[in-house]
This record gives sequence, C-alpha cells and structure tokens, in this order.
Amino acid sequence: MNHRKDLIVRQKITIPHTELIPALLQELPQWYRQQAEQRELPWRSSPTPYHTWLSEIMLQQTRAQAVIPYYERFLNALPDIQSLASCDEEQLMKLWQGLGYYSRGRNLKKAAVEIQQKYQGKLPADFDLLLALPGIGRYTASAIGSIAFGLPLPAVDGNVLRVLSRALASLADIAAPATKKALEEALAPHYPQGKIAGELNQAFMDLGATLCLPKGKPHCAHCPLKKLCLAHAEGIEQQLPCKSSPRQRRIEQRTVLLLTMQGRVALHQRPARGLLAGLWEFPNLSGKLVKEDVETWLKRQGYTWLNIRPLPAAKHIFSHIEWQLSGWQIKLASSSGSTVAEEAPPFVWATGQELAEKYSMPSAFQYYLAEIPSEKQDLYQ
Repeated sequence: MNHRKDLIVRQKITIPHTELIPALLQELPQWYRQQAEQRELPWRSSPTPYHTWLSEIMLQQTRAQAVIPYYERFLNALPDIQSLASCDEEQLMKLWQGLGYYSRGRNLKKAAVEIQQKYQGKLPADFDLLLALPGIGRYTASAIGSIAFGLPLPAVDGNVLRVLSRALASLADIAAPATKKALEEALAPHYPQGKIAGELNQAFMDLGATLCLPKGKPHCAHCPLKKLCLAHAEGIEQQLPCKSSPRQRRIEQRTVLLLTMQGRVALHQRPARGLLAGLWEFPNLSGKLVKEDVETWLKRQGYTWLNIRPLPAAKHIFSHIEWQLSGWQIKLASSSGSTVAEEAPPFVWATGQELAEKYSMPSAFQYYLAEIPSEKQDLYQ
C-alpha cells in the first residue's frame, strides 16, 4: 500500500457528537441573513459563478475587508472569464500585486483558459469538474458549487474546523487532513440543495471571522450556536480547537540594493519557477552585507557610484520562510562613467511611474519603495 495513503488510513478520525449537526445547521441560515445585512461584501451582492470563484481564490489567506479593493480593481480590468483567459502575464500579476501567493493568480488564468476551451466560457456546475480545474481544491469547489449553483456541498475550511471543534467538543487535531475529511463527511448528509447550501457555508465563514475567533476570547454571548455548543457549556471554548504546531520557518538573510541612476531604479525579474516566480524585485544578495561587501560587489559589476547609505532593516514572512532584510541605497554614476561587466546581472531601469503602473513587485520588497530618492510622490500612492 502507498505509504501516504496508509498513514491517512491509520490516522482515521472519529468526530464526537455528530448527532448535533442537524440542529447546528438549522440555527445558521437565519443568523446569516441578519448578519449579511450588516456585513456587505461585493461578491455577495452579485454571486455569479465568476464572481464567486474570483472572490474565493482571493479570500484564501486574506481577510475579506482587505480583499475588497483588489476584487473591485480586478473585475474592472477583467470583467469576465473570457477577458481573464486572454490577459497577459504582466497585467495579471500587476492586478494581483499585494495579495501575495501569486500562484493563485496564475492558476486563475490557467483555469480560465481551460474553461474557455472545454466549457464554452462557463464554470461547470459539477463538483468533480470544478475540482479538476487549476487552483481549485475541495473547499473552493464546494464553495463555488454551493454559492453559485446551489449544490449540497459543505465547504470545510479553518473557520468550519474551529466552529465545529468547539460546538462538538472535538479534540481532533484540525491540522490533520484526516480531521478535515471526517468533518466534511459528517456534514455532507445534512446539507440541503439550493440557495440555503451557500448560505450555510457563508454562515460558517462569517461566524468564524466575527465571533468564534481563533485568537483571544470568542464572543460566545452573541453566537447563534451558544445554546448548543458543548465547549461553551463545559467552559473549554478557549482550549479548542486542538492544533499541532506548524513546522518552523526557515530564516534567510537578504540584502536589498536600491540602485538608482538618472531618476530610474534597477529592477530584476525573478526566475520563472520557485518563490515569487516571474515577479520583479530590487536586486538583492544572500546574507547581511556590510558596506565593504557592497562596494566589492559594485566594483565586480563595473559600476561607479556617487554615494551609498544604509536602509532600515525589515522582515517579511512567507508560509515557510522568513526573510530578514537589510538594505543599501546606492546612487550610481551615469552609464557613460561606468563600464558594466559582461557577467553583470541584467536589469531593467524603471521610472517611478513605470514601477507603479507596469511592473508587479511582491510585498517583500515594498518596504523600500519610500526610500528611493526623489521618487516618493510617484511610487504607489
């Protein structure tokens, strides 16, 4: 037997008190409708399949209020699946800039192309067909299927895991894939068809986002499930859910170089694969370089500089890596005063306006935008 499959079988989870699930689901739709009036979200006012799909992808790893301006900007530029399928990479990455996890945006386009080719430009109203599209996992397929098409599909994410772990007083590790699978199987027989299926999934999202919070004390007094919640009855709501510790992030030190020359700043495009694939960055070197190290690097590239000054330290956290950043602002002499070495890395020299409008730069490097001399008013208002 495949070792990974064998491991999942041996980790089979039993969820306690599943007999409470029908009563829990019965309480949520009315609460959701009242809550939705107070928590207006643009993708809910027009829940077309495209709008639902786009919002669900953007909402992965990102808070709803933070997503709204990105969602609206994206729709203004790419209002339908056809326009998404035909947009170029630079436009797509620029529209996604700031949301992080850029593979989500690339998978959106890949899926849009596939939808154009296989389904006449329309998202399929079928769980398995949705699941087969790039970038769509079980949760997203269930969310789209229930909200856009009324399919009876429970969408189990961190909010559902947390809410149900407390309501059912479950000690199962919510970081274990087997727990998610077990809760999905426990919910599925009780999910109805039609609009109410989407309302149930969105109710869980809202409940986890506003009341049944992951950190700090949950707002049990206002929870629609307080009379049914076993954790609340036993006073253990803050001890649940159980979650194993994530693996420790790898720490990397990097030195960012703000190379400026004649009102332009040097940009470098990252490799087509790997972390932040294909995005633009300020030149940067591994390690924490002191001034002498930077001068040695500049000489090796054949650059002549007018001044060098240190920049503030910064830190950027990815899911599995922490970048500890230091930096140097370097004003280079004009190209006529330098003979750049043939092996020097290829740079694009961009104006502030070009950087703001054309080049997609990940958040990891935006700490240093305000440090570019004489460009502050032009860059990313």
